[in-house]
Amino acid sequence: MTDLHRLSVREIAEGLAQGKFSSRELTEHYLKRIAKIDAHVQSYVTVTAEQAFVQADAADALRKAGNATFLTGIPIAHKDIFCTQGIKTTAGSKILDNFISPYDATVVTKGKDAGLVTLGKVNMDEFAMGSTSESSYFGATKNPWALDHVPGGSSGGSAAAVAADLAPFATGTDTGGSIRQPASFCGLTGLKPTYGRVSRFGMIAYASSLDQGGPMARSAEDCAYLMNVMAGHDAKDSTSMEKDVDDYVANLNGTSVKGLCIGIPKQYFNVQGLDAEVKARVEESLKKLEEMGAVLVEIDLNMTDAYVPTYYLIAPAEASSNLQRFDGVRYGYRCENPVDLMDLYKRSRSEGFGKEVQRRILIGTYALSAGYYDAYYVKAQKVRRLIQQDFLKAFESVDVIAAPSAPTTAYKIGANLSPTEMYLGDIYTLAVNLAGLPAINAPVGFDKENLPVGLQLIGNYWSESQLLSVVHQYQQATDWHSKRAAIAEENA
Repeated sequence: MTDLHRLSVREIAEGLAQGKFSSRELTEHYLKRIAKIDAHVQSYVTVTAEQAFVQADAADALRKAGNATFLTGIPIAHKDIFCTQGIKTTAGSKILDNFISPYDATVVTKGKDAGLVTLGKVNMDEFAMGSTSESSYFGATKNPWALDHVPGGSSGGSAAAVAADLAPFATGTDTGGSIRQPASFCGLTGLKPTYGRVSRFGMIAYASSLDQGGPMARSAEDCAYLMNVMAGHDAKDSTSMEKDVDDYVANLNGTSVKGLCIGIPKQYFNVQGLDAEVKARVEESLKKLEEMGAVLVEIDLNMTDAYVPTYYLIAPAEASSNLQRFDGVRYGYRCENPVDLMDLYKRSRSEGFGKEVQRRILIGTYALSAGYYDAYYVKAQKVRRLIQQDFLKAFESVDVIAAPSAPTTAYKIGANLSPTEMYLGDIYTLAVNLAGLPAINAPVGFDKENLPVGLQLIGNYWSESQLLSVVHQYQQATDWHSKRAAIAEENA
């Protein structure tokens, strides 16, 4: 029973169904691993052991009564941006350090309905603003592959928890690459669904037209199981689409790689700052897909230079609007001894928000201010439409588009990248959110420092099944997704 953390989600589910172990035993196994290992990784903000055992016992009772779903009793970690009833929800910020949510996010509710057991809430960049998970009020999460490196962000806690085998899978959110980039840095599979595919209700907003929740796990198959839980229309979210949900697990072999047309944007592979080893590993993975029958076609995506400036006008503008509710009045952090209402607002926000969040609020407020709204925000929205059209034109001739997930492997903790350097690190992921498209990261090898490299596949709208299927078949032919960091091999 010492190697339960090495099982895939399907193997865990089958073991539970066959009575090889109980949900309580499985949950206890993961909680012991968290207690032993997470001091080194710092992926969890809150561990909910007491609640987890209650849920695990309930799952075992359901299974004994013959009322279990396939996933009943399997543990999960939730990014600390999803509201959880009775449990602290911080979004990685001091301003929400004392916030106990009175309700569950829809994603959390769906997990409970499927019988999943919540192990706890995992760390993240403050309000999802960052690419390293260093901006969290609760300290930096470490990359399990190299503890002096970052796990990526903003879903760095989710990525680190799964990569260290401290949860079988985890929820993440992606506003500009926050699932795909940490999945790349930590050697995982991570799916950013089509905008509107997963409910945003109860997910603390960063940029409402860009945010989307998705699964993070070791393999496409494991992600497919969690997508079956997360996806679907939600009347509580006005941006949630009323569209039939695929059975992502049943469709894992539904797309034939043979004859699949993969677009290779020449602009993406000539980006200044693209690491040579990252480029080599991505090209090797594309060669493997070609050997499996895929057809590689060079394409043009002419709006590449507009990705970063467009995103960093729209996202901060929406953040400026969304974060005005955190004012020290109704909930969250409140400064001590304010002299008047204005002092309460100013000090609560300046003391409660970190530097990166303040920077983006100020940028967004400026872009929305009188005299600059049309010049910046409106113009950025027009460019956003051109970026979307650029992708749609490409999809007229190709099935999916390939790119690196990030131009480099994981940064060292404390590298002190300038804001511009950090923003340019998202060059390959931002446009997917601007266009509302789905995209997936798959691990495809390592650099000379044994840090993971990720391949990104971008699909047309509602093509999550296709993306999961292509990556699943690639993973049947390779073993990069099964590689484990040394810390993940430790037994509790």
